[in-house]
Amino acid sequence: MYSDTQLIGIIKHARAESTKRRFTQSVELIVVLKDIDVKRGFNLLEVVELPHRIHKNAKICVIASGDMSTRARKAGVDKVIEQDELNRLGTNKREARKIVRSYDFFLADTSLMASVGRSLGQFLGPKGKMPSPVPYGAPIENIAERFRGSVRMRSKNQLNLATKIGDEKMDDENLASNASAIIATIEKKLPQGDKNIRSIMIKFTMGKPVNDKSGKSEAKK
Repeated sequence: MYSDTQLIGIIKHARAESTKRRFTQSVELIVVLKDIDVKRGFNLLEVVELPHRIHKNAKICVIASGDMSTRARKAGVDKVIEQDELNRLGTNKREARKIVRSYDFFLADTSLMASVGRSLGQFLGPKGKMPSPVPYGAPIENIAERFRGSVRMRSKNQLNLATKIGDEKMDDENLASNASAIIATIEKKLPQGDKNIRSIMIKFTMGKPVNDKSGKSEAKK
């Protein structure tokens, strides 16, 4: 639906609209949908591995014991939770909420999925962060690395979704490629494909969203 040239044009405009700051600004893609009855429980939850890695990797938490936990630590994941800690989290809601907020993606040994559901399910589920199950012997190192370069897209009973596609240090071309990968994934999940997309916007942290239709910035409604 959107060519690289179109996306690059929107990104350039959004970059011009942003105010320079001393921190590195994130770049966000906003997709506005149409002709979907959200009252019927429309939900979209997808994880997309970006073609071009964002400088700040996604934070990964692995829930596992034994060999898988050892390999996960060697792979440098941000957090490993073993059975004993998982059980403790089930009795400490404050700490459980903190864990869920602190990490972008969760991976869990398939043998622990039931325990994860009991201990953390009530906090992970509403955030769309339920763990991806990892079978025994699977290459946890490779799986974790793939998730480090991924983003989550989520829309629950609403007609818009937003996700990070990179930061201001990245080239416009790479940002456009990331946006294109996300849009393509969304289109495949919509009832009528690209016909269900009303518009897209690109926004830098300190800038206004730039709409693809008018090419002009517009404030969030």
